[in-house]
Amino acid sequence: MQYQKRFYRTISAKDLVQFSVQVKESDLFIMASRNLSDETEKELKKERYLLEKYIEEHPDFYLSFKPLPCDEDAPDIVKMMSQASFLCDVGPMATVAGAIAEMIGNHLLQFTDQIIIENGGDIFLKTKKERLISIFAGNSPFSMRIGIKVKPRDTCFGIATSSGTVGHSTSKGKANSVTVLCPTATLADGLATCICNLIGDDDFSMLKNNIKNFPFLDGILVIKDKDLFAWGDIEIIETR
Repeated sequence: MQYQKRFYRTISAKDLVQFSVQVKESDLFIMASRNLSDETEKELKKERYLLEKYIEEHPDFYLSFKPLPCDEDAPDIVKMMSQASFLCDVGPMATVAGAIAEMIGNHLLQFTDQIIIENGGDIFLKTKKERLISIFAGNSPFSMRIGIKVKPRDTCFGIATSSGTVGHSTSKGKANSVTVLCPTATLADGLATCICNLIGDDDFSMLKNNIKNFPFLDGILVIKDKDLFAWGDIEIIETR
């Protein structure tokens, strides 16, 4: 399996313990109330094994750029990816980084009351405090100069960033960065990819015309060269 290259690890949470866990291509940056490296590695290996085994038996799940159903007895991570692929109109693997972050995050919540997991630009959060996430947007003058302030929620949620100009992921779009807030990290990952594909050489008209088609989108910030587009529950702040 191949994953998106990360953008930057730009989450501010000095009150939490920071640690990283890497298994093959999965490279997780985690913040929690204590170091949970052992628990994370064990769960990550399990989820990767289940996903890799399913892909071995269903290679189209890995290759498809369109939504795909899955078997009724498929692992939970596969079901999450399949469902998100239909909701976001992308291939299942466009949601994989968010799905892994979400599966690991939900597992770790039995050990910590706050958790932030970043996986290749996709973030799973359960936080009691406001957090600042700086935005890396390639060559845009806004890159690492602005961020979004994330308010605490009673439930877990997801933030994902996709780019048509940064990294090795397949994208039809021209945006430097598309950052979305969604109820889950899996949805955020798929939707960031989908919306990034809508950003062409013109203005944000296609996105504005289609944004009503995503009722599960909580907020969005798009950076394209010197232009910004923001909608929904997004608070933009200067980081420097």
